Amino acid sequence: MKTVFVLFDSLNRHMLGAYGGTRIPTPNFDRLAARTSVYEKHYVGSLPCMPARRDLLTGRLTFLHRSWGPLEPFDNAFPELLKTKGVHSHLITDHYHYWEDGGATYHNRYSTFDFIRGQESDPWKAMVQPHWERLREKYHHNQTASGPISKYNPYMINREFIKREEDFPSVQCFARGLEFLDLNRDADNWLLQIETFDPHEPFFAPERFKEPFKTAWNGPIRDWPRYGRLDELPEEADELRANYYAIVSLCDFLLGQLLDYFDENNLWKDTALVVTTDHGFLLGEHDFWAKNRMNMYEEIVHIPLFVHDPRNPGARRITRLTQAIDVAPTFLDLYGVEPPSEIQGSSLLLQQDTEALLFGYFGGAVNVTDGHFTYHRFPIDIETQEIFQYTLMPAHITQPFTPEELAASTLSPPFGWTKSAPLLKVPVTKRSPMYANYGPGALLEKENRLYDLHIDPGQNTPLKDLVTERDMIRHMQKLMRANEAPPEAFERLDI
Repeated sequence: MKTVFVLFDSLNRHMLGAYGGTRIPTPNFDRLAARTSVYEKHYVGSLPCMPARRDLLTGRLTFLHRSWGPLEPFDNAFPELLKTKGVHSHLITDHYHYWEDGGATYHNRYSTFDFIRGQESDPWKAMVQPHWERLREKYHHNQTASGPISKYNPYMINREFIKREEDFPSVQCFARGLEFLDLNRDADNWLLQIETFDPHEPFFAPERFKEPFKTAWNGPIRDWPRYGRLDELPEEADELRANYYAIVSLCDFLLGQLLDYFDENNLWKDTALVVTTDHGFLLGEHDFWAKNRMNMYEEIVHIPLFVHDPRNPGARRITRLTQAIDVAPTFLDLYGVEPPSEIQGSSLLLQQDTEALLFGYFGGAVNVTDGHFTYHRFPIDIETQEIFQYTLMPAHITQPFTPEELAASTLSPPFGWTKSAPLLKVPVTKRSPMYANYGPGALLEKENRLYDLHIDPGQNTPLKDLVTERDMIRHMQKLMRANEAPPEAFERLDI
């Protein structure tokens, strides 16, 4: 068996023609849909970026116990499990979060890996004394900063070195992927993961992809929206959206190169292909930009998934509920590897119905869907809730846990999925370094919501239906128990 796994970041399902999108031409996603199983009800698990990848690698939900952080010593990662069958896994990525404190244990699980530099705030080029005044003149004031230490500043430097189309990190990712296929397509037992940060913000694409979406904007570069309420002028919001459309068009083009390679070399006959993303991104829907700060709307959590199994080829629409945690057991299934008992997901290749799915951010609402309704339940008092991080790898996104955080930690007994290992139980407070960036301190919406997706797919009007709400709470309780959620997780939600 051979497999190519393509993972985009922040790719909106509803923008793709294969899912009814009309705003952006996506001919290559349409080509993909014509040859694969298209999953209609595929959802996220834990969010955002690295929590989503921990779910993808381990096949179990992690947001009820841990925020953004490394893989843990007891985690089952599908690339390592594949090694037991002699399967070589290769990661090609420009997703620089893998090389930060909170992600540095992920890429090492693969047999080999290749890192392309320059996305977003990747600290890539060592420009010691940049011409900050000149650089800042090129960008909108909302995406510059007054001092040299800012998430925006590395991006401004990186862009100075990304001039030609072949310089773009995502373009390099797919080029390296084709190089891998040239070298290894006649070999057996490998999995190639081509992973690009695109179309994640900032929305920077070669000019030819922007041309079809030109706006009336004549101001400085505006390609990086804030996380939060939409309060930009209409022409400014249009420019931000246009830049997102351009980068999705780039992703479609790059996917097309891979599909051409499959066609030219008839890889469809013996190579599996899986294409998905980690989550979506709000572009003004519900009066918000981005993610993390607001309710987990469908635009964020209902994501695309395409699967080609060469043993059972053909185009079909899959309407059962599936989730990100199903990806790892699918790869194990393709290679005949028995999934460990800790894995909660099920192979996408099995006809297994799921009653409901759980998803969320650490410290935020717990959310559930049965495919008809979505229910979002927030803590009673998010500012005073008791919540803990359970970990043996105490690191945030870009820094270790502070000594002050760890000073208040205690030792928790093992959970069933930690292979007899006890964990540090670290209390979350407003002084925790990432409190205001994700989780409890970042939220702008904090009210329980129930939506009927059949009559209100845009989630514009919350329902007041106590019977349905009780049913959804029962689903939530059952799924949380199955995940071995800690006792305080139930208490904070009052369920």
